[in-house]
Amino acid sequence: MPNAIEFVAFKLKKEVSAQDFLPVSDRFNSDFLAKQKGYISRRLLTKGEMWADLVVWETEDDFQNAMKASKDDAVAIEYLSQLNLSAKGGFFHLFSVERSY
Repeated sequence: MPNAIEFVAFKLKKEVSAQDFLPVSDRFNSDFLAKQKGYISRRLLTKGEMWADLVVWETEDDFQNAMKASKDDAVAIEYLSQLNLSAKGGFFHLFSVERSY
């Protein structure tokens, strides 16, 4: 089964600085994502005020299970509380890998 690629573009909430956000992002990665079945890797991207998470999962089911688990996890809730997902330019997509080169 092909890998699933989660791509989320967002801005930080106005009251959240990058300096405040980065340690929360680090904890989210080490204490939540890295412990999820099927997690492969994550890249946190930025350009100006825009940020993006690029997360690689073994399967779409692994991604779906992690999404469900995030609703009850304090570290994930803290991370998500700092994101402005409805900001202009923000979006979420889940892709399947068609080919890897």
